[in-house]
Amino acid sequence: MLLNLSRLRPVVAQATRVSRLHVVRRYSTQQVPKGTGAVTKLAAAGACIGLGAGIGYWVAKEKDTIPNAQDTRVLGSEIAGLKVPAVIPNTDYENEAKPAYYNDTATPMHQRMEALVLDLQDRLVVALESLEPSRKFIRDRWEREDGNGYGISCVLQDGEVYEKAGVNVSVIEGTLAPGQLRSMRERNPQTANKLNANEEYDFRVAGVSVVVHPRNPYAPTAHKNYRRFEVYRKSNKEAGPVLAWFGGGADLTPAYLFEDDVKYFHQTLKQACDAHDPQYYPRFKQWCDTYFTNIHRDETRGVGGIFFDDLEDKAPEDLFHFAYDAGSAFIKAYVPLVAKRMTMPYTLRERNWQLIRRGHYAEFNLVYDRGTKFGLMTPGARIESILMSLPLTARWEYMNQPEPGSPEAHLLEAVRTTTDWAK
Repeated sequence: MLLNLSRLRPVVAQATRVSRLHVVRRYSTQQVPKGTGAVTKLAAAGACIGLGAGIGYWVAKEKDTIPNAQDTRVLGSEIAGLKVPAVIPNTDYENEAKPAYYNDTATPMHQRMEALVLDLQDRLVVALESLEPSRKFIRDRWEREDGNGYGISCVLQDGEVYEKAGVNVSVIEGTLAPGQLRSMRERNPQTANKLNANEEYDFRVAGVSVVVHPRNPYAPTAHKNYRRFEVYRKSNKEAGPVLAWFGGGADLTPAYLFEDDVKYFHQTLKQACDAHDPQYYPRFKQWCDTYFTNIHRDETRGVGGIFFDDLEDKAPEDLFHFAYDAGSAFIKAYVPLVAKRMTMPYTLRERNWQLIRRGHYAEFNLVYDRGTKFGLMTPGARIESILMSLPLTARWEYMNQPEPGSPEAHLLEAVRTTTDWAK
């Protein structure tokens, strides 16, 4: 029997004219009751389309557990076994002895940068592990198939404190792809003057990239990246780099806003900047606010920090020392915040909001982040390490809108305005 589609068209047209119930999920200012049993919620409504139309409701029962198929722990139960250490290692970089590579001017700068990023990786891993009772970072050393470099990916997943944390080092070289060269020339006029669009160039880069997604919704996500990039003429690499610059920064992305935490984070980074140039912090803070913006949502990814790229305004030695201090300051600025918030009780409401904010975090990394784009354009790139920054879990809800005056709305106000947090 054949179906006559023409007879259905009027019905479809009629159905599309039926008004649909608009449901916006709002986060109430009232706390969700805690409990170990099931939480019954009236969920979204939808239109039932047929010859007539009506409104269908469904009731869903959600267990008060973390939404992870492999995780059967009661939501928030991990905080009972957490203890804040009396001392967090590697958070006093100002008073610690400088490593040998710090002033080793006889060694080429790219080798010293390699030593720096490996050192930053080791020190941060030790500091993060001091809070985590259940797991250690796995160290995954890899080498490029073409032999042009290596990396060490330190990753911790499904811990009590960290749902996912990655501290990655990459030391690679190769030939700039046409898209990479074009992107570099477009973003910086000085670079465009030094790099010929019709010439081939090799590059060398050493960098450390960090993203930490804590389990507790009250503990903020954070990101750090420091690198040195060198560009050589392919036809005359022995002549040295045509261009060489430093780039990097650090920023904070909380799901819930604690203003004292944000101020401490910014003030700590400002102190590291001020030790080298009093204009660095205001300049790099504004750069961070501009760069880490989800343009399609008209909001910043988080509450900022510092960010810079193509930095070559001082002698390489001075910039190297700045990279050392700024990279070290991140440990002092961030890890104590995790220790401060990781034992706070939370409910499914806070967990869901955390996942929604992580969704926005992922949007930036996949749509706008230059580092992600550069990595994906690099032949032979290691995709697992490039996408390490993405959270283990995230959530997208249609028409999500926090209730005015709620803690969730307070966070949105912060990422939709610019604030001088270092005051």
